[in-house]
Amino acid sequence: MPDRSAVILMLGDIVGEPGLKALERGLPALIQRYGADFVTANGENSAITGITEQDARRILACGVDVITSGNHVWEKREFLPYMDTEERVLRPANYPPLAAGRGTVLVEKGGVIFLAVNLQGREYMTPIDCPFRVFDEIFAGAEAKTGRPYCVIVDFHAESTREKEALGFYADGRASVFACTHTHIQTADEKILPLGTAYISDLGMTGVLSGIIGMDKDICLARARNQVAYQLKSAEGTAVIQGICVRLTGQNGRMTAVSIERFSSI
Repeated sequence: MPDRSAVILMLGDIVGEPGLKALERGLPALIQRYGADFVTANGENSAITGITEQDARRILACGVDVITSGNHVWEKREFLPYMDTEERVLRPANYPPLAAGRGTVLVEKGGVIFLAVNLQGREYMTPIDCPFRVFDEIFAGAEAKTGRPYCVIVDFHAESTREKEALGFYADGRASVFACTHTHIQTADEKILPLGTAYISDLGMTGVLSGIIGMDKDICLARARNQVAYQLKSAEGTAVIQGICVRLTGQNGRMTAVSIERFSSI
């Protein structure tokens, strides 16, 4: 395969109807501004919490190529059959094999093979299968099918920054982009790791910044003070789109990062 370049956009968790509207309003312009070839967005909170088939269709219609998720993807049980049929919607690959959906997808677009991978952490979260071992298996399996994956994109949905950085360095040189989600708070540690993988500890969110992680602040305060799990709803207001743009170049049959830019755009 000849050397190529690619531009990747990865977007943080879409939070509720304001996040969906921001995506519909702003993503086409972001794709044009950056000249993006491939776009991922985490959709597990688009229905506060969880995701519906209608939400997924809206997200894909905006120009998103792959929807990633995390621990909340299971909360709308009526959505699970859709995950079995729509390969562009991922759940973390390190859940048991009998769980609905899939954790990876291979997409060929513009002459480039993209392998999108969704994984979930275990520190301070449900102790599911080991994300390190599952990443090894996914990468080895993709190599067997394609000769070598050209562009590997990982959304690691995790709580612990230590675990995020550990798996990021573990995947360095194999993943082209390794971005993390779950906290909804965009981190300022975007960097290119020593072997060429673009990394950030959290993409942030596509949601309303005046709330608490995109949620209604009064409800979140009541939950924190009373220790009662009141039902959440999204904050009101204009949402931002947060994420990263990564520019990649192809060398020796794989793609490595040339630059990574963090953005927060209305």
